[in-house]
Amino acid sequence: MPSKTSLSLPDDVRKRLQMLDEDGSPEEDQVKEKLRLVQDFLHDDAQDQLTNLEEKMKNSEISKEVYISKVKVLLGKELRLENGSHEGGVEQNGKANGFVNGSHKDKEDEDVNMATEQEETETKSPPALKGKGGRRGKANSETKKSPTSTRVTRNSGKQPTILSMFSKVQKRKSEDLNGEAINGINEAQKEDDTEETQEEKRLRVDSDEKLAPEESKSKITKPGPAAKTPPPKCPDCRQYLDDPDLKMFQGDPDNALEEPEMLTHESLSLFEANEDGFESYDHLPQHRITNFSVYDKHGHLCPFDSGLIEKNVELYFSCYVKPIYDDSPGLTSGVFARKLGPINAWWITGFDGGEKALIGFTTSFADYILMEPSEEYAPIFALMQEKIYMSKIVVEFLQKNPDATYEDLLNKIETTVPPAGLNFNCFTEDTLLRHAQFVVEQVESYDDAGDSDEQPIIVTPCMRDLIKLAGVTLGKRRAARRQTIRHPTKIEKDSKGPTKATTTKMAYQIFDAFFADQIEQNDKEGGVKRQRCGVCEVCQSPDCGKCTACKDMIKFGGSGKSKQACKQRGCPNLAVKEAEDDENIEEEDVPAEKTKKVLQTKKRRQTQSKLAWVGEPVETAGKRQYYKKVSLNDEVLEVGDCVSVSSEDPSTPLYLARITSLWEDNNGKMFHAHWFLRGIHTVLGESSDPLELVIVDECEDMLLNYVQGKVNVMYKAPSNNWFMEGGVDVDLKVIDDDGKSFFYQFWYDTEFARFETPPKTEQSVDCKLRFCGSCARTKERDEQEVPRAFESLENEDSDSKAPYALACFKGEQFRVGDSVYMPPEAFSFSVKPASPVKRSHRKEDVDEDLYPEYYRKSSDYIKGSNLDAPEPFRVGRIKEIFCHRRSNGKSDTSEVKLRLYKFYRPENTHRGVKASYHTDINQLYWSDEEVMVSMSEVLGRCQVEYAEDLNESVQDYSSGGPDRFYFLEAYNAKSKSFEDPPNHARSCVHKGKGKGKGKGKGKGKASQEPQESRTEPQALKVPKYRTLDVFSGCGGLSEGFHQAGISETLWAIEMWEPAAQAFRLNNPGTTVFTEDCNVLLKLVMSGEKTNSLGQKLPQKGDVEMLCGGPPCQGFSGMNRFNSRTYSKFKNSLVVSYLSYCDYYRPKFFLLENVRNFVSFKNSMVLKLTLRCLVRMGYQCTFGVLQAGQYGVAQTRRRAIILAAAPGEKLPRYPEPLHVFAPRACSLTVAVDEKKYVSNVTRGNGGIYRTITVRDTMSDLPEIRNGAASLEISYNGEPQSWFQRQIRGSQYQPILRDHICKDMSALVEARMRHIPLAPGSDWRDLPNIEVRLKDGTTTKKLRYTHHDKKNGRSSTGALRGVCTCAGGKTCDSADRQFNTLIPWCLPHTGNRHNHWAGLYGRLEWDGFFSTTVTNPEPMGKQGRVLHAEQHRVVSVRECARSQGFPDTYRFFGNILDKHRQVGNAVPPPLSRAIGLEIKKCVSDRMKEEQAAADIKQEKMEVSD
Repeated sequence: MPSKTSLSLPDDVRKRLQMLDEDGSPEEDQVKEKLRLVQDFLHDDAQDQLTNLEEKMKNSEISKEVYISKVKVLLGKELRLENGSHEGGVEQNGKANGFVNGSHKDKEDEDVNMATEQEETETKSPPALKGKGGRRGKANSETKKSPTSTRVTRNSGKQPTILSMFSKVQKRKSEDLNGEAINGINEAQKEDDTEETQEEKRLRVDSDEKLAPEESKSKITKPGPAAKTPPPKCPDCRQYLDDPDLKMFQGDPDNALEEPEMLTHESLSLFEANEDGFESYDHLPQHRITNFSVYDKHGHLCPFDSGLIEKNVELYFSCYVKPIYDDSPGLTSGVFARKLGPINAWWITGFDGGEKALIGFTTSFADYILMEPSEEYAPIFALMQEKIYMSKIVVEFLQKNPDATYEDLLNKIETTVPPAGLNFNCFTEDTLLRHAQFVVEQVESYDDAGDSDEQPIIVTPCMRDLIKLAGVTLGKRRAARRQTIRHPTKIEKDSKGPTKATTTKMAYQIFDAFFADQIEQNDKEGGVKRQRCGVCEVCQSPDCGKCTACKDMIKFGGSGKSKQACKQRGCPNLAVKEAEDDENIEEEDVPAEKTKKVLQTKKRRQTQSKLAWVGEPVETAGKRQYYKKVSLNDEVLEVGDCVSVSSEDPSTPLYLARITSLWEDNNGKMFHAHWFLRGIHTVLGESSDPLELVIVDECEDMLLNYVQGKVNVMYKAPSNNWFMEGGVDVDLKVIDDDGKSFFYQFWYDTEFARFETPPKTEQSVDCKLRFCGSCARTKERDEQEVPRAFESLENEDSDSKAPYALACFKGEQFRVGDSVYMPPEAFSFSVKPASPVKRSHRKEDVDEDLYPEYYRKSSDYIKGSNLDAPEPFRVGRIKEIFCHRRSNGKSDTSEVKLRLYKFYRPENTHRGVKASYHTDINQLYWSDEEVMVSMSEVLGRCQVEYAEDLNESVQDYSSGGPDRFYFLEAYNAKSKSFEDPPNHARSCVHKGKGKGKGKGKGKGKASQEPQESRTEPQALKVPKYRTLDVFSGCGGLSEGFHQAGISETLWAIEMWEPAAQAFRLNNPGTTVFTEDCNVLLKLVMSGEKTNSLGQKLPQKGDVEMLCGGPPCQGFSGMNRFNSRTYSKFKNSLVVSYLSYCDYYRPKFFLLENVRNFVSFKNSMVLKLTLRCLVRMGYQCTFGVLQAGQYGVAQTRRRAIILAAAPGEKLPRYPEPLHVFAPRACSLTVAVDEKKYVSNVTRGNGGIYRTITVRDTMSDLPEIRNGAASLEISYNGEPQSWFQRQIRGSQYQPILRDHICKDMSALVEARMRHIPLAPGSDWRDLPNIEVRLKDGTTTKKLRYTHHDKKNGRSSTGALRGVCTCAGGKTCDSADRQFNTLIPWCLPHTGNRHNHWAGLYGRLEWDGFFSTTVTNPEPMGKQGRVLHAEQHRVVSVRECARSQGFPDTYRFFGNILDKHRQVGNAVPPPLSRAIGLEIKKCVSDRMKEEQAAADIKQEKMEVSD
C-alpha cells in the first residue's frame, strides 16, 4: 500500500478523475465512478470505513443518499491527500450535478409512471395484448412478461396512427442517444426499478458497482506491470475493448431504410397506404430478415442472447428485410434496413422441422424472423445456434437416459455430428461448459412442463455434476424472462429400458406390504414438507395461484388440505442438494477401531408374583440347588420354556428369553436367561417381521420375579423340499399373532449383522438342566483369544524359561519351524528405509503471474498417493516357544513367548522400494536376526519355503494359496550383502528334494508342507457350481469366480449388446441372453423352456449360484420415499433380482453394488433386500470391501451382500491381501445409527505390499493422444510381479486395446502443459496463449474481479474471474472461453475444494481413482492423465487397473470398451470372494465326510 501521506495514483486514473469532474454527470454516478477508480489505492482505514458504510446500507441502517454523501466526503479527504486542488472541483461539480440530477429525476419519474400506465392499459386491452403477447405462445409461456416489455417504446392500447407513433418513439430514442452513455444506462435502470423489489434494487446497485471498473476505462493508457486495474470493458455490450476478437459494425449500404420507412415500403407492406387497415391488424407485422448484424450503440457487434436485452442495453440490427412468405435467404424481393430497434425481446419458436432453431426479434413495431447472418456476424450467431442445439441434445439425451453420468453426456455430445446448416464442425466439452447456464435453464423449463410426479431431469447425476462444474445459478429463469425452446411434449422413452419388474409373489409382498404401511404413515403425517433454500429467485417469487397446489390453498379459495407448495416454486437448489446428499454419504477417513462387544443392559421391571418350586431339586452344585420346574402365578415354567420380561420403559417391547436353568441360592429364586433379539433390533429394523426373533449369544442370571409370563417361541426349520419351493405363492405370515407366539430361524451376530443357521453346540449329558449354548460359545471364543502352550520340552529346560513344542491361538496350532505374521510394529530392521520424500509446495518459488492458480495447492495431501499406506505384515519363523518361569520354578503359562527369525522383504533391504518392484510379491530373504515377541501379537500362520527345496515350480507353489512365501537367498544387513541361506534355514521336511530354482515343473505334490500334512489328510475336490450371472456386463464377476475355481457360468443376462458380446468372446460356453431380465423370468415362471431366439432357459433346480449387480441409479438421487419413488423402487431391478433368487433358490447368492447401496434411503434398500432373503430362509450378511486391498492399483469400494442356502455355510468376507491407503479403507456402515463392520480382522493390514500404477502399466508401449491401433506388440518384457501375472503364462506377443480417446485440440494442449510431477493437475497450468493443432490460438484467462476469499496474488494481481468472487451474483458477461486454464474451474473452485484432481496425472507410485466408464479430465474422476504421456489412460490401462488379464477381450468402439471396463467388478475382488465360498463348501464337505466316517464306525462296532 502507498504510505499514509498521499495516494500514488497512476496517470490514467488521474486523467479519468479529471474528466469526471468536467463531464457534469449525476453526483451518484460520479461518486461511484470515483470510488471504482481509486478503491484499490485507498488507505487501509479508508477501506475499513467503506466496508462499514456498505454494511450499514445493506442492513438498511442508512439510506442510499446518506451512503453516497458519506462516501463522497471520504473520497474528498483521501483525494485531498493526493492533490489539494482536486477537492474544490469535486465540490462545485457535486452541486451542479445535484441540480442537474434533480431535474433529470422528475422527468424520469414521469416516464416511469407513463410506462406503468401503459403496462396496465396493455394488460386490459386485448388487441394490444395479442399484438405483443399473442405471439408469445411461440416462445413457450413466460418468455415475454418481463421488464423489457414495459419499455416506454411499447405501443400503448390505442394506436392513433403509425407515423405519429413513430415520431414519439423516435424522440425518445434520439434523446437516449444524445445523452451520455452512462446516463442511458442509468435511465434504463430507473425504468426497470419500478417493477423491482428493494432486494433486486440492491443487487442491481451491487452489480452496477461491479461493472464500473470496466466502464471507466474507455480511454486508458497501458497499465504498469502490476496491473491493479482490470482491463477496460464496453459499458454496454460488456466486451473487452482490447480484445482482438471485438468486431465493429461496418456500416449500412446507402440505400438502407430506417424502420418506419422500411415497414411501409411497397415490397413488404401487406396493406394499402390507408392506416385503418394497419390499425385493425391484431398482431405486429412479421418479416424475415437475412444478412443481419446485431450491435450496440457504439457499433460493437455483440451477441443478443447474453442477457444484454434483459438488462435493457439497447441493441440494434441492420439487415435485408423480406416478406414473411419468402424463405429463401438471398438478397432479393426485399429491402435493406438500417439500425432497426432497439430490440425489445428475442425468442425461439422451436425447430424448422429440422435441426435449426427459428429465432426472432421483436422491436416496438414488428417481429422479425432471422435467416442468415451477415458474414461478419456469422461466428457470433453460430454460437447462439450452437447453444440452442446443444440444449436440445441434452434434454433429449437425459429423457432417454436419466441415469447417465456427466461422462456419458460428454460422450454423447462429442459423438454427435452437428447438422450441416450450422457454422461449426464438432461439439466439445468446452462447448457444453460455455453454454451450461442456458442448457440448465432449458432443462429446468422442461422439468416445469413435466408431471409433478416425474423425477425432474435437473437432479440426474449428470446435471448435478454440470451445475457444480460450471457454477450455474439455478432458478433464474422463473423469476426473470427466459427464452425456452418448446420441446416435443414427450420424447418416446427408449424401448431398451427395463420393463415393469417381474417378481415372485414373496418378493412382491414384502416390498408391497412394507410400502403400503409407509405411504399410509406419510399421508397421516401430511407428507414431508419440502424445505426451501430460501435464497434463490424461485424461493423468493410469489405463489402462482394457477397450479393445482395453489388452487387448494386457502388464500386462493381452496380447502387447504393438500399442504403442497406451489408447483412453480419447486426449489431447484434443494432438489439438487437432496440428490447430492444421498450420494455423498459422509464417511470417516480412518478405519474404525474394532469395538469390543458391549451387551446392551436391559432395564427391567420386577413384578409382584407368586413363585413356588415344583418337585424336588434335581441337582446341587455348591450353594445352588437346581430345579426342573417352577410355578409362577399358577403357570408352570420348566427349563427350556420361553418367557417375557417387562422393561422399565413402557415404550420398549417385552424382552424375550429362554430359561436354560432354574435354581435357588442366597440371592433367591433365579433363572438363567438366554436372550432372543427381536427382528426390529437387528439390521432389518422396521422392515422385519414383527413376530420374528433371532438367537444371539447374550445371556445372564436373573431373579424369577422379573418374569412376566410364558410365551411360545417356535423354531421354523427350512422344509425338506426348500430348494423347489421358490416362486410359489406363500403366505407372508409365518404364524398368527396372538400376542404370545413368536418364531425364529437364525442365530444373529450383532457386530457383523450375520444371519446364520442356529449353531449346534454339543451339550454333555450330565449338565442337561444347566446348559446354555450362549455361555458355551462365549467361553469357547474367549478361550481361543488366549494363547496356550502344550507339549513341554523337559529335556531342554533352563532355569529362566520353560520351552514347548506347540502353541494354540485363535483356533490355530503353531509349532517350532512354522512361520507367522506379525504386525509391522512388532519388530524393525537394521537397515533404515529411505523415508518417502514429503513434497511441500514451495509457493514462493512460483511465478504467480505465469501460474495464477498454483496458490490453490495448499494441502500436501495428494489424491491417489500411497505415502500413508501402512507396511505389510512382518513375517518370522518360530525358533522357540516358551514361557518364563516364576520364582517357584513353575512356568508362567499366562504369557506365551516366541523367538523368531526375521524375514526381510525386498523393500526392507538396503535396495529399498525399487527392489520390490521387480521381485515377486511373495519373495522374502532369510536372515539370522532374531527377535522375541509375545504370542498374543501373532496375526496368523503362513508358509515360507526355500525355493530350491520345492517339488514344483515357484509359480505353481505360489498359486496354491495366498499365505505362501518363498526365499532364495539370505540377507546380511551388516555387510549389506545377499548370501546362500544357512542349512538351518531350510525346512526340515523338504531338505534336498528340490528341483533347482524351482523353474522346472513339479512332479505332483508328493510331499506337502508340514502344516498342511497336519490339518488336511487329503484335499477334497470342490465341485464347480452352475452359475447364472445377471446384469453380467463384460463378465468381471464371473471371471474372478472362474479363477477361484468355484463356478462355471452357464448362463448370463446382459441387456447392453456390446457388453453381452464381450461376455461371449471370453466365455464361449455360456448362453448369453441379450434381453430384459424381467421378460426372461416371466417366461421361466410361466413354464417356457426356451426364449424367442430358441436359447434354452435355465429351469428350477439348475442354478446353484446366482451373482449379479443390479443397476440402481434410479433411486440413488432420492433421499425420501414418496409414492413415486416407492413405485420406482418396487419396480426396480433389485426386486427383479431378488425374485430370481426366490425362484431358482441357488445354494449361494451374491449381490454387488456401489458403496452407497447400503445407505440409499436411510438404508431402506439394504434392509428390504436382507428382509427378502431372510424370509426366503437364506443365511445372509452384508459388507463393504475395498478392491485395492485385493490386488489392484485402484480405490473402489463396493457393497457386497452374500447369502447361503440352508445346509450351506455362510461365507465370511475375505481378509485383505494388500495394504492400501487408509483414507480409502473406511468400510464401516452406519444403519440406524449403529455401526457395522464386515468380519475382516486385519482391518487395514495386509500380507502383501500395495500395488501401484507403476506395477500396473509401466511395461506398456508409449502411445499418443487418440491412438487407435487395436493390436500392437508389447515391445518388451514384463517388469513387475503384477505384469507377469496379468500377461498370463501363455506367451502372448499381441497387446490388444491399448487405445485411448482422441481429445479435442484444446484439451490436448492442456494435457501437454500439465507437469509430470506427482500431484500435478489443472492448478499447474500456465496462463499463456498456445497455438493448437487445429491452427487456432487460445486466449489468456483474464482475472477481472477481486476475490473475497483468496485476496490478491503476491504480485498484487486480481484472482477472481466472475463477479461472484466478490460475493455478488454471477454475471454471464464474465464467462471466458478457449483459455488454457478452463474459466469454470477458478469460477467455482472456492466451493469445490479447488477442483483438486481435475486434469490430474496419475502418480507412478500411487493408485487410480475409481476407474470410470469414460475417462474425462473434467469428469467426476478427473485424475485420468497418464503419468508421463500427454493423453488420457488407454482402455488396456483401465482394464489392468481393474485386474483384467491382458487376454481378456472387450467389444465395440473405444467408448463401449471403456464403459465395459468401468462398470465391471474387478476380477481379483470376486476371486477373493469366490475363494471364501470355496472354503465354505470344502468345510461342509469335510464335516459331512467326518459325520459319514463316524456313522460307518458305529455301524462297524454294532456289527
